[in-house]
Amino acid sequence: MNKIITFEDFSKVDLRVGTIIEVNDFPEARNPAYQLTIDFGGLGIKKSSAQITTLYTKEQLLNRQIVAVVNFPKKQIAKFMSECLVVGAVDGKDVILLNPEQKVKNGSTVS
Repeated sequence: MNKIITFEDFSKVDLRVGTIIEVNDFPEARNPAYQLTIDFGGLGIKKSSAQITTLYTKEQLLNRQIVAVVNFPKKQIAKFMSECLVVGAVDGKDVILLNPEQKVKNGSTVS
């Protein structure tokens, strides 16, 4: 464990389920990455840069549901504005995406 946080700290993190609706290469990124466009239902469409190229092809990602933090400030990555952070389990340089076991409504809260 890195640091102990309170439940109050955790409750500030807004984790939501979204569906990837577009995947593009991101050659300008410092580390290999994709540019993702994600549909979060009522929260709208958000973009994210994700370093998930070692385990996933663009075709495998399209229409896949993922979990992301949606309440971080926007972050400029090269010429791309990332609006959310896709989460996954990290194993060295590999990131295994977290996703619901069954299809759920886009924008569903993760707690």
